[in-house]
Formats: sequence, C-alpha cells, structure tokens
Amino acid sequence: MKIAILAPANNVHTKKWLDHYDKQGYDVLNISFESHTDPDDRTMWTNVKTHYLGLKMSNKIAYFLTVPEIKRVLREFQPDILHSHYVSSYGVVGAMANFHPYIISVWGMDIYDFPKEGRANELMVKYALSKADVICSTSHVMKKVTAQYTNKEIEVTPFGVNMQKFKPSEDQEEDESITFGIVKTMAEKYGIRYLLEGYAEFKNIVTPDVFSKTKLDIVGPGPMLEDYKKLADKLEISHQTTFHGRVHHEKVPELINSFDVFFVPSTLDSESFGVAAVEAQACQVPVVVSNVGGLPEVVVDGKTGYIIPTKNSRAIAEKMKQFVEEPELGRRMGIDGRQHVLAHYDWEDNAKLMDTIYEKTVGKKA
Repeated sequence: MKIAILAPANNVHTKKWLDHYDKQGYDVLNISFESHTDPDDRTMWTNVKTHYLGLKMSNKIAYFLTVPEIKRVLREFQPDILHSHYVSSYGVVGAMANFHPYIISVWGMDIYDFPKEGRANELMVKYALSKADVICSTSHVMKKVTAQYTNKEIEVTPFGVNMQKFKPSEDQEEDESITFGIVKTMAEKYGIRYLLEGYAEFKNIVTPDVFSKTKLDIVGPGPMLEDYKKLADKLEISHQTTFHGRVHHEKVPELINSFDVFFVPSTLDSESFGVAAVEAQACQVPVVVSNVGGLPEVVVDGKTGYIIPTKNSRAIAEKMKQFVEEPELGRRMGIDGRQHVLAHYDWEDNAKLMDTIYEKTVGKKA
C-alpha cells in the first residue's frame, strides 16, 4: 500500500505513525511544511521518504500557496490514500488538493480551539471535513466535538503506547523518597502552575520531615519554563523541585519510572486524549489527572489513579498527601493501570485499527 501523510515531520506523533508504516512495509511519503522540518536523522526508515513544501511567505497564508505543489507531488507518488493529521492547516490544504480517498485525523486544539477563533476558521474546518472520506478522532469526547462540524461518521482511533518501550523498570532501586512528576510542554494549558502551587500547599499540610522526603520533577521545554522556575522560588519549593527541560523522547520511559505519582493537571478540553497519562500507566505509575478533555476517558478513577477538578491546587496537595501516607495504594494502582492500558491502549492494537480502516477505504475505492 502507498500512503501519503500530510503532517508535521518534526512532530513526535507523526514519527510514531511513520515508524509503524515502515515496519508494515508500506511505501510512505510524509509531506510536511518546511517550517516543520525534522532535525533528527531519518535514515532509520526503509520505506519512508519526506517531501518538504517550500513556503514563499512567513505567515500562514503561505500554507495555501502550497496546494499546486501538493497536487504535483501526489501525481508523481500516486498514493492509494492521502491522510492529513490536524484538520487545520494540513487538513485544509489536503482537502484543497482534491485527492481521494482522503482521511483526516483531528488531534485537539485544531478542533477544540481553531474553529472558535473566527467564522473563517469554522468554515475552513467544515470544508476540510466535507472533503474527507474518513474522519478519525483519538477519543470519544473529541468525536462529539468534531460532530458539531460534520454529519459524517467519525472513527475513534486511540493513540496508544508501545508496551515494550513504556513498561516498569526491572532494576529500579527501592527508595524511601517519593517523587511526584510530570512530562509536558511548559505552557499554561497543561496546568504546571497548579502543580507547583499544589506542591507548596502539600508542604503546609504535612510535617517538615515528611515533606523533606519528597521531590517534584518537571520535565519538558516551553515558553513558560523560566516563569515556572521563578514561581517555584517564590513558593519556596525550588530546593526540592527539578526542572529537567527538554529531553529526548527515548528517555521519557526512564524518567516516568523514576516517578511515584504522575500528574496531568491540564486546564483545557483540547487535552483531547491524554497520551502522557497512558504512558505513565503503562509504566505502572499511578496518575492524577484533571477533569478535562479526554483525560477522564483514559483513567479509571479510584483504580488506576484519580480524576480531580481542574485548576485546583488544593486537590493536588491532598492527593500527594494520600499517596505518601498510603504507599501500597500507589503500588496497587500502578499494577491496575498497566493492565488497563494493555486492555485498551496497546499501540500495536490501535495501529492495526488504522490499518483496517485503510484497507476498507482502499477496498471501497476499488
């Protein structure tokens, strides 16, 4: 099968799909805007090639000027399927290329926020979805949002995790300290501010001796990183808070395994699926997530972790205290969490679902 993927080459989710297609032996062309050039070496793929679309201007109008080039590339490559990831930008220019069968996957902000930013954006989303032969959503809650802009059937295709990569560490040392952690981009929508404030409140509701045996690890780059460091200083928790900054995705499982509890205190519904929470559960680490977007969909409240109100630092502090006081609770939730992910979010099973959609779509065309 020949597949053309319209998606940002530097996106970790794009790379995950391309890895799968390469292993399946599909002949794949990743078409990406040059502003999303992947700095990593791509020679590890046998069946995947990348074509970058030249942008003639620095603003987003330049995206629409790439349509003739997309049409030319598709004529030369002659794929069986064109699949755009993100309904905004890539989804719209893919629709304008007028190639079929055409699949669009919605991801989060592109369907939650983009169409609400103006009538023109809403019309672009409706246009792109109207041209799609298949529409995919990573969660049921995002499927409902997408249905506001189309009457077409929407497939739910969870974005699971590699259970061989994200798994409990076999050589993890026993440690009396408790580590609370998060792996996210340092942006307001991910609620790191409330995590820091929650850790400060936790400090006030436990004894100094208990607090001294805990630490907070914050992993990820982003525009708010320096602001969060200053906030940690202001809250007087910086001596037990470590900001790791950007780390290579290959190191993420190791970092998650160093956590005793994983927090995802996101504040917006555009947290459409909750990959980070699934990765943590796969590593047998209990999770505490806020009640937004697709996060409650991937966590079994009270069994694999907890779902708490959003923007609630007090709730975060109370859960920290509970896990410290009940270490067996965390161990039990961790075990249940991995079983939950094995049953519902194994990447191999989720990827095969997309393969099945491809085969059905190509079969209908034939």
